[in-house]
Amino acid sequence: MAPLTSALQAIRYTRGRGLQLLDQRKLPLEVVYIEIQDATAGWQAIKDMVVRGAPAIAIAAALSLAVEVETLKSAAAGNSQEAVSFLQNRLDYLVSSRPTAVNLADAARTLLDVARKTAIQNDSATSVYEAYLEAAESMLAADVASNKAIGAYGADALYNNVSPLANSHQGVRVLTHCNTGSLATSAYGTALGVIRALHSRGKLETAFCTETRPYNQGSRLTAFELVHDKIPAVLVADSAAAALMSLGRVDAVVVGADRIAANGDTANKIGTYSLALSAHHHGIPFYVAAPLTSVDTAIQSGDEIVIEERSPQELTHSHGGQGTQIAATGVDVWNPAFDVTPAHLITAIITDQGLITKDHNADAFDVLSHIGNSIKKSPLIHSTVNGRDTDDATLATAGGFAERVKALHSSFYQLDEALLVDYVKARPNLAQRLGGTHTEWKIKEVGDGNLNLVFILLGPKGSFVLKQALPYVRCVGESWPMTIERAYFETTVLREHGRLAPGHVPEVYHFDHPMALTVMRYLEPPHIILRKGLIRGTVYPLLAQHMSDYMASTLFHTSLLANSTLKHREGVAQFSRNVEMCRLTEEVIFTNPYRVAASNRWTSPHLDADAQSLREDSRAKIEIAGLKAKFCERSQALLHADLHTGSIMVTQTSTQCIDPEFGFYGPMGFDVGAFLGNLALSFFSQDGHATFEGEREGYKLWILKTIGETWQLFERKFLALWDQNWGSGDAYVEEVYNSKEVRDLAQIAYMSEIFQDSLGFAAAKMIRRIVGIAHVEDLESIEDVEKRATCERRALNFAKHLLKERSQYSDIGQVISAIQSIH
Repeated sequence: MAPLTSALQAIRYTRGRGLQLLDQRKLPLEVVYIEIQDATAGWQAIKDMVVRGAPAIAIAAALSLAVEVETLKSAAAGNSQEAVSFLQNRLDYLVSSRPTAVNLADAARTLLDVARKTAIQNDSATSVYEAYLEAAESMLAADVASNKAIGAYGADALYNNVSPLANSHQGVRVLTHCNTGSLATSAYGTALGVIRALHSRGKLETAFCTETRPYNQGSRLTAFELVHDKIPAVLVADSAAAALMSLGRVDAVVVGADRIAANGDTANKIGTYSLALSAHHHGIPFYVAAPLTSVDTAIQSGDEIVIEERSPQELTHSHGGQGTQIAATGVDVWNPAFDVTPAHLITAIITDQGLITKDHNADAFDVLSHIGNSIKKSPLIHSTVNGRDTDDATLATAGGFAERVKALHSSFYQLDEALLVDYVKARPNLAQRLGGTHTEWKIKEVGDGNLNLVFILLGPKGSFVLKQALPYVRCVGESWPMTIERAYFETTVLREHGRLAPGHVPEVYHFDHPMALTVMRYLEPPHIILRKGLIRGTVYPLLAQHMSDYMASTLFHTSLLANSTLKHREGVAQFSRNVEMCRLTEEVIFTNPYRVAASNRWTSPHLDADAQSLREDSRAKIEIAGLKAKFCERSQALLHADLHTGSIMVTQTSTQCIDPEFGFYGPMGFDVGAFLGNLALSFFSQDGHATFEGEREGYKLWILKTIGETWQLFERKFLALWDQNWGSGDAYVEEVYNSKEVRDLAQIAYMSEIFQDSLGFAAAKMIRRIVGIAHVEDLESIEDVEKRATCERRALNFAKHLLKERSQYSDIGQVISAIQSIH
């Protein structure tokens, strides 16, 4: 066996000397390092599985190009853009060696972002190349440091947790699975790093490693590493692990992770779930060891993790598919690469930033809070929230994760059409969805909202929409900064509401958290923004049916009527971090219209007196204060929270709800009221769009009919869901509400509250769209200013009346009559 200069390493790199990769194909019989002198050799090594393991693959690719760049740097000529183009082409080439490797693609994106940022600051190829070298080398150093931190935290956790048991023998007895050591990382390892740390402290008795079917990473690689480092080890068959536990020979289990969801559900090599179940049954602590970067904050639970299936030949042939056939020809094979271990079976998650723990027997971890707390505080940086000066201490108090957001989005850059082409080209899953080459793609920026960039991309094979959050309010400009973390909450709502109302929410294809962008289904023509259709006078016969479906399903199933208080509070805690968007709502809907504010505007001078009258209306101020308190304090359900007619796309047969970036847990009536209030605004705008008197009277009646049907159908469907799922949530415990009489009373009171809330929030939404910062096209597009002012005054008068007198209305028919009475 060739001598090693230090603990076993998959990667050896020294600038100027080159890169060496340990040839894992030859293990465990001999140790051979292959010299890598350029990206082409790196590509071949990855393709041939000379190096394996997600972190190791990414670092090997980065450093193979670093060797090539070091040679070029001294002779570099030309400008920075030429250097960026060269790096992009080589990184694209390296990614093609293993297109499904997430770490590899992420590393390439990160390195390319570094190069682009450097190019903006310095028009020198040499500067770009040097920045690349430093970034690639830092990946190697960071991985080693991360692994050793995991080992230290894990050794402390395991020994402290099981030391009473370990006192009866010579140390902790640990079972691990797959390979998580120096051969899967740059050095030391994650779960195997915990075992190494225990051993170095003299606190390990035995490391048990499973063979890990079907490719034998355990018996080939983990066993090799343990023997090499002279760690006492025992190899067991995967199917023997439960029996080993039953004999009392295992004190703890520690495994790695390919991906960890926000609730702690963990995807890892197939067989991990079985070990977790056995450990739980035998009362043995079960740990997951992984860097914090393994957490996918865009995934709420393991249900969203796609499981890859490997080649059937790995099961039907010996030597992991490399040998002779051993299974009957024609037998069907199911060979998943991973399984998902639910969070409730996991004792703790060991990260490079410490342990993520949960209450005993809890169903989930609060991983996001740990991420926020783990990032070291940097000096305060002056910032603003909703136009007010503040600092990061205030942000941290308000949002609980300001520092995490800063670090997460450090590589953010704003896309334009040219950068977007590069972005999509670097992501095979998106490029393949469009098909063809980038020269055949058509790109158009169509964002006409208040906050975001929105691109439509069309290709020979398919299409999608790419939406990127901007770090400011788009309709105002950079003078009003705004968090781009809203993209995370929007994507989370889209996925959850899409699960609950799949026919009315566009499918999400891709989410890039650092870049604050979401890729989703393109709602192709004849889909149109509902507001534009209402302005045209188009009838949508299924609108009330579809919107009542969407609201009833999403509001009921995310409430305490359907869920336990534990699950509900986890959701509330998660979305409480969308604080900046909620504060924006508080300001523009519940505060600014009732005071003098620079951002307020209205049709002047026509509505000057009306705006002043509102600011002096004491009763209106009292009512809006009560609604604001409900908005802030009532966490009933996961809301869309911006459900106006500009956030809905329609055809005659389709209704799709988009743009839920304001999503949070709030009062149900806020969603219902937003939709009904915007329909009312459309009603009052119709006379302004008529070319002759009475032209739109029939259409106005259809709008009123839609308002009435939407509420009636929503109430009917919501109650039907409640009846079907009575007792499934913690709000009304079945043993307490055990008679039809008391259930009926409960439902009447509950729906009455939603109705009153809906009317109040509808009024608030209407008022803010007439005298606040952001108006509606329904009214703004009326060219005749006198007509527009007349329509706006009628809408404002009705909204003020509804805000103050809504308690007198007990059914939607009375509200419709009140609308018709306004002249």
